[in-house]
Amino acid sequence: MRRTQRGFTLIEAMVTVAIIAILAAVAIPSYRDYVIRGKLTEAFGGLADARVKIEQYYQDNRTYPVGGCTTSTTPGATQVTVQTLKNFTLDCGTPTATAYTVTATGINDMTGFSYTVDQNAVKTSTFSGTGSSAGWTAASPNTCWVMRKGGQC
Repeated sequence: MRRTQRGFTLIEAMVTVAIIAILAAVAIPSYRDYVIRGKLTEAFGGLADARVKIEQYYQDNRTYPVGGCTTSTTPGATQVTVQTLKNFTLDCGTPTATAYTVTATGINDMTGFSYTVDQNAVKTSTFSGTGSSAGWTAASPNTCWVMRKGGQC
């Protein structure tokens, strides 16, 4: 009576592990970039919303809100309320009666990303090159919000 062997040989197991490692080496960085791009939309939405509120304040008062931005539900007479974001902080800096710049700065796992928009709708992107922003570069010229690695807007 002859016995048949069952199972895998060592070579078959090694080939399987090698294939899985190659797939993981390609899939994991792509997935990480996909998640980062998904979180960037939060900054873009927050900046657009803040810009609309500041421009509405200008339409009502013929001056930009020199008191800046707040996340409070009861802003001061010369302030506008901006959204509280999970991965970014919004800051209006110190607006003047005729100019402002709103900045979204990354926090938590989005540290290193910074996006701005001003009264002329000029958008810029800045990356520190550390954390999640490693490998990201600003567009040339820097007049847009970069949404992908390599300076793609």
